[in-house]
Amino acid sequence: MIVLSESIEQIEQSASANENKLMTEAAQLLGCKVYYIPRDFERCGNAENALWHIPEYAKETAGIWVGYIPELERYEAIYQAALAKGIKLLNTPLEHRIALEFDLFYPHLKGLTPESVIIASTNECIQAGELLGYPVFIKGAVQSRKQQGWESCVANNQEELIRLTEWLLKLKYSSRSKVIVRKLVKLRHQRLAPNGFPMGREFRCFIYNQQILKYGYYWDGQDNLSQLSKHEEKQVLSLAILAAERLRVPYIAIDIGQLESGEWIVIETADAQFAGVCQIPALELWNKLKDISSYS
Repeated sequence: MIVLSESIEQIEQSASANENKLMTEAAQLLGCKVYYIPRDFERCGNAENALWHIPEYAKETAGIWVGYIPELERYEAIYQAALAKGIKLLNTPLEHRIALEFDLFYPHLKGLTPESVIIASTNECIQAGELLGYPVFIKGAVQSRKQQGWESCVANNQEELIRLTEWLLKLKYSSRSKVIVRKLVKLRHQRLAPNGFPMGREFRCFIYNQQILKYGYYWDGQDNLSQLSKHEEKQVLSLAILAAERLRVPYIAIDIGQLESGEWIVIETADAQFAGVCQIPALELWNKLKDISSYS
């Protein structure tokens, strides 16, 4: 297994930088070959220059990218440059998009996840609000802004929906020029984040070729809801595998949450190369990943 890592010394520390470092160190401990690559092309110019130091492999070898969610053009460029070196990232550019962009994975997950409307302008807010009813949850096609709190993700009326949509569309990294308006559902929870966001009972599942590698509780800290009974575990993992089978993305992270009613739903998905490990021990996940060929 070849690892392309963006975990270089950072001037400013962040949760993402710390996780990249943790994942990179775990891969090294388990014997994976790690090559460091820059976070962008500002200094090197292009993907070929970013990978100049990586030798060509005579036999095609599986590769994983450990880093920050890239812009689509950057993913495509690194994927092709790595392929030219004999390194094949686990997800193609199209598979990367399907896993990451809500408007692409949603059609495959209807019935498993809350009803949603994809919009690309504030002009579409009126129809979306009328269809779903207020309040609604709102996020970019790639990421939500729940780090900023509940009020950054929930619109209680048309005016708030227009304001949040306008704001999200300016955040190209999170939205990729699309905004997702979702029917607001109530997740079972016991805690609130410091910013007031409900810490719903959610589990992140890492899946390769429709097989569970590892899963863990989404939120940090102690939580009585983090433990699953055998029956609950079967429900969570079965739903995650069903979603993975529908999407057919090789390496994917799928978040499963529990409603107050007890029903389990798919919250969202991601390209697992760029997904946080939550409460999953990094060494345990990499122990599965290093033997990825056995799942092929």
